[in-house]
Amino acid sequence: MNTNELQHIKFEIQDKVALITLNRPEQMNTWTPIMSRDLSDAMYECDENDTIRAVVITGAGRAFCAGADLSGGEDGFTDRVEINRPPMWPYQIRKPVIAAINGAAVGVGITYSMLADMRLATPNAKIGFAMVRRGILPELASHVTVSQVAGFSRAADLLMTGRIISGQEAADMGVVGEIVDGDALLTRAMEIAEDIAVNTAPVSVAVTKALMWQNLGANIPKLMEAEGKFINWLGQSADVKAGVQAFLKKETPDWQMSPTKDVPEDLADLLKRPAG
Repeated sequence: MNTNELQHIKFEIQDKVALITLNRPEQMNTWTPIMSRDLSDAMYECDENDTIRAVVITGAGRAFCAGADLSGGEDGFTDRVEINRPPMWPYQIRKPVIAAINGAAVGVGITYSMLADMRLATPNAKIGFAMVRRGILPELASHVTVSQVAGFSRAADLLMTGRIISGQEAADMGVVGEIVDGDALLTRAMEIAEDIAVNTAPVSVAVTKALMWQNLGANIPKLMEAEGKFINWLGQSADVKAGVQAFLKKETPDWQMSPTKDVPEDLADLLKRPAG
């Protein structure tokens, strides 16, 4: 991988640990199609480079990632860039991935972090699965990853309300594994990664990670596909326009759509109620 081609992240290797920094600090590291591609390329490098034993992901400046870049309106949910190979996600690589959540992690900022193996956060980090407040839905298989770590009831709370919680509340719910004061967060994440790099066997770790994600990960591609179908439709809908414009104008959204009348037939089967 040519690190000079990376536009929206920084990639460094420090003593067998890859440090990946989301690098749009003036935009609070909001997510772009270019950032998505850069992160995928970085994940491939981390997976394939045997000198890398662990990975830490953090954000530049005062945010981890404040969600999708909506500066251009609702298109920020559905914009894509051309990629040469399938996306590579943190849960798929053969090295442990630690998300060091140094500030706001909202929308895709937290759903991406849920695909990491470990999450650390500052106590005052603002964390939220805010998609339903924009007329879209949580993605990156967060419908299963959040339930896995926090339980169904807490996942329902977070995903269906889209409310913002603190890093401390996220830790209390199990969404985050450890709380660390801001100045020490990256140091602590690197400390964990360096311990793995020095004191654990790479094959043992790779197999352990694969087995831990095996059952959960088997459902992720299918779930991402279903989420993607809804996101592509909702991204052009009246409600996403209402939600995004209300967010940008700091107003209360005026929702227009009905779940009983407006879901297209080709998506209706995905919305079937559970049997019972």
